[in-house]
Amino acid sequence: MKECILIGTRGSKLALLQAQEVVDQLQLANPSLHFELKVIKTAGDIDRKTSLNVLGGKGIFVKEIEEALLRREIDIAVHSLKDMPTDIPAGLRLAAATERLDPRDAFVSARGVRLAKLPPSSRVGTGSQRRAVQLLAQRPDVSVADMRGNIDTRLRKCAAAEVDGIILAAAALIRMQLDDRITQYLPPDTFVPAVGQGTLGIEIRDDGGMDEVVASVNHQPTWLAVTAERAFLKALGGGCREPIAALGIVKGAKLCLRGMVANCASRDVMYADVSGDAKAAEKVGVRLAREMLKQGAGALIGRCEA
Repeated sequence: MKECILIGTRGSKLALLQAQEVVDQLQLANPSLHFELKVIKTAGDIDRKTSLNVLGGKGIFVKEIEEALLRREIDIAVHSLKDMPTDIPAGLRLAAATERLDPRDAFVSARGVRLAKLPPSSRVGTGSQRRAVQLLAQRPDVSVADMRGNIDTRLRKCAAAEVDGIILAAAALIRMQLDDRITQYLPPDTFVPAVGQGTLGIEIRDDGGMDEVVASVNHQPTWLAVTAERAFLKALGGGCREPIAALGIVKGAKLCLRGMVANCASRDVMYADVSGDAKAAEKVGVRLAREMLKQGAGALIGRCEA
């Protein structure tokens, strides 16, 4: 075993906080080893202005890190799991998921106004089609302002009244100790979060010998929940550009899974729920996908690009 384990991460403030959290847990579980962070710029970091819809979204925050892992420049990769496509390059695999923080989306208003109380024609900032289509389903009288940039930048734009509010991942604000800025936690029934939102994915090489090292950070209830979510996404077409979302919750031996499929052009949104044995998480995810396809979800995502 190498004495120094290199962990690849993006270089944003949030990414570094997340990666350091993993390092601290790994160090505690493996006191004889030494862990170091290595910052890797991704396509999403280099181009911070182009809309995610134009860039393609899938994999733009993980591809370069995965390439470094394949080249053996790092030993472990830490990602926001919501950024990881369901198709992982040959030779790599998702090996662990950290304990999930609050998976919900959060609404931040410069004036402390809740989403339902925003005046008509208000502008809400987000770079996510998933958030935008669910927002417009609830408030068709507001407009969406495409917004990118790090957390601090978006909060600053909101405070400067460039928009009337913004929607962010609650977990990101919690990790950055900015949860006091949250005006409202959005209900996951109508704002289903991104697959894997609120947890970190630990990726390793198949032949890297890191299995036992990273096992200590895997949180089993979270692992089962995100396994179902990712199976649902993959069964519907993991490369689809139309919004697909899911949230799994493990309660004892039971796994409850809520899914959302939408079409950005028509603004049609479909929701559905299933539950099943948590130990059969992947099957639960596939079952929800099949049930939604029977209900017509294919018509919403049929034109998306793989």
